[in-house]
Amino acid sequence: MSEFIRVAKVGELAPGSVVRVEAAGKAIALYNLEGTYYATDEICTHAYASLAEGFVDGATIECPLHGAQFSIKTGEALSPPASEPLATYAVRVDGQDILVAVPRSRE
Repeated sequence: MSEFIRVAKVGELAPGSVVRVEAAGKAIALYNLEGTYYATDEICTHAYASLAEGFVDGATIECPLHGAQFSIKTGEALSPPASEPLATYAVRVDGQDILVAVPRSRE
């Protein structure tokens, strides 16, 4: 089960950019691809590096540490040294709020 959590406002993230946000204590990379928002894990699956500090090229994010590339839309690892995909999260816009679905913690 997932819940949608507000992480940003429309207009806070320029098209073609990425920013680190938190939802339920989880670090997430939030992307704006020409007005459509996507979310993945914020840490590269190859080595501990912040993808929010990476480079967006079209629908690809490049890790700033070793250059691994991932599909922003699917999380798929597109180039070495990464071989594991990124987790992706559903995103929706509610008015001016950007919300990301994260798994609910089991209590």
